[in-house]
Amino acid sequence: MNPHDPSHEHFMRFALQEAQAAAEENEVPVGAVILHRDFRMIASAHNQREQLCDPTAHAEMIAITQAAEALHSWRLEHCVLYVTLEPCPMCAGAILQARIPTVVYGAADPKAGAVASLFSLLGDDRLNHRCEVIAGVLAEPCGAILTEFFHRQRLLGKK
Repeated sequence: MNPHDPSHEHFMRFALQEAQAAAEENEVPVGAVILHRDFRMIASAHNQREQLCDPTAHAEMIAITQAAEALHSWRLEHCVLYVTLEPCPMCAGAILQARIPTVVYGAADPKAGAVASLFSLLGDDRLNHRCEVIAGVLAEPCGAILTEFFHRQRLLGKK
């Protein structure tokens, strides 16, 4: 699939709105949305680790929980996850456990990415589930919001 497909960019913009909400809450600005196969958005979330004092409160984890509640099932087999940053190992594991078939992400994460940068968990043939991955959708704005956030944090002597 084409990472420049207008529909992918359209839905990634919703994830970017969530990332902006995270930044406004002084959270690392990562956003995620999950669509059902009928293009119905069933989940939208952003990082809330600071707010919830929870190391697992990544955007993807919260969105997966919301989607499972919306569908009354842990199997998200007919869904697409859009996330502004390449998922980490924890989130990649949850994506596999939820059986999400397609993951679309924006910016690569060279320090913690578990889809392509450091690991390739979502495509590992040794696992019982694999995902189609579409990388680099709106990568520039997805990366820019993170760069700006961490620049501000360094100026303030945080993180």
